[in-house]
Amino acid sequence: MTESHVTLITGGGTGIGAATAKELLASGRKVAITGRRQDRLDQVAKELGEPEGLLTIAGDAADYGHVEEAVRATIDRFGRLDAVVANAGHAKGRSVADSDPDDMREMVLTNVLGPAYLIRAALPALTEAKGRIVIVGSVAGFVPTPGNFYGATKWAMTGLAENTRRLVSSDGVGVTLIAPGATESEFWDHVGTPDYPHMLTSEDIGRAIVWAVAQPYGVDVNTLVVRPIGQAN
Repeated sequence: MTESHVTLITGGGTGIGAATAKELLASGRKVAITGRRQDRLDQVAKELGEPEGLLTIAGDAADYGHVEEAVRATIDRFGRLDAVVANAGHAKGRSVADSDPDDMREMVLTNVLGPAYLIRAALPALTEAKGRIVIVGSVAGFVPTPGNFYGATKWAMTGLAENTRRLVSSDGVGVTLIAPGATESEFWDHVGTPDYPHMLTSEDIGRAIVWAVAQPYGVDVNTLVVRPIGQAN
């Protein structure tokens, strides 16, 4: 069994997930990343120098069978699982009044059911390791905006994080909700880029996630909201 801590990240093929994997690997941890597209996962591995401590697993975060297999594959490869990062997310459309119904369904499945599936599948291993659960939410999960259906899914993640914390804290498992503000990503391709003087980068959020995961046992960072300077809401 490896002595290095092991983290499984969903949605690790781009953005925050890939940046978090890079930061964790640089700190000496082992990392497994999942994503729907194997080519994107392969590209991340190539950009990182194809390190031995990185495992890529193609799969859908909203499919419990895929999630369960990712947890099993991670443990089979590295011998343990210390943390999970529920990062996979989906956003299309702007309002509950005009978003495509199929897109709305996909947002619920990926943004809400996906993190719940990951928690369910990983909890036995995390309880054994007294590990950590990180859920990547959003400022949109705290600040209502008119008709924002994506925001509604992020409110659900805010509730899931606290409900999970109350479930697992007595078992020694920590739970952190990371709620980014405006962050440079493909997200804005669907909803339009906001007019802010500054945007966060995926690397900014990746460093925040690693900071939370790296806290010593007994320190449970529960909610971390990270906004760029100039974002008032």
